[in-house]
Amino acid sequence: MLNKTSRMLMTGALGLAVAGGATAQDDTVEFGWTAWSDAEFVTKLAARLINERTDVEAELTQTDIAPQYQGVAEGDIDAMMMAWLPATHGDYYEEVAADVENLGVLYNGARLGWVVPDYIPEDQLSSLADLNDPDVQDKLDGTITGIDPGAGLTSLSEEALETYELGGYNLQTSSGAGMTAALERAVGRDEWLVATGWSPHWKFGAYELRYLEDPEGALGGPERVHTLARSGFSAEQPEIAAMLSRMYIPIDQLQKYMFEARETSYEEAIGAFIEENPDRIDYWLTGDV
Repeated sequence: MLNKTSRMLMTGALGLAVAGGATAQDDTVEFGWTAWSDAEFVTKLAARLINERTDVEAELTQTDIAPQYQGVAEGDIDAMMMAWLPATHGDYYEEVAADVENLGVLYNGARLGWVVPDYIPEDQLSSLADLNDPDVQDKLDGTITGIDPGAGLTSLSEEALETYELGGYNLQTSSGAGMTAALERAVGRDEWLVATGWSPHWKFGAYELRYLEDPEGALGGPERVHTLARSGFSAEQPEIAAMLSRMYIPIDQLQKYMFEARETSYEEAIGAFIEENPDRIDYWLTGDV
């Protein structure tokens, strides 16, 4: 969820992170992944299935999102499972679309927006436009709780402040962890809070939250998250490519296991997913319904 400036700064960063090339061994598949909870869950899930159920070895390389697009396009990594389309990563994808394989949608309903605890009355705050109400602004202490200063969601949130003429508000940037810590405190005290958010995220499994309506579309619309692979991957790894193309997880279910991963570990949550969804796992691996 990085903006264009961040992308330009990181464009050359992939080299050492994925040195050695993805095609050095035909029996090895290398995934790029970003330290986002959904990316970590789905990528480690795919890697575990490959390692335990096929003759191929899956390896993981953690790096930022922009170098992943570059790495897949140049063949330095085999696949990434975190392409937010059509808008959030639209610029990245446009630059590499001719050089990658799109293996399909991993989950629907991804989105960016501003969220509030569900105990805040909807008749007082249901839309970004309602933030102009002086009583609402007072209850929120004129603050929108944000994430990293360089994140694309932060840039969009700054634009939303202008679009809705919310000059009396301060977008308080910190980090994803800082945002969720502030949300946890507010929920524990039944306080009013507006936070920048996205789906999928474990916080929707932890708390009763809702998105504020965005009638001007300042924060974008629904997104689909796709799996991308390097050119030629399907021909060289047909079994793995077919498995990845069949992988699909309803977003509510994904958020449930993301929350479980936070409470336990990704390894335990992935193990629980595999155990509790045998038919789906078999379909991913074999194509048999």
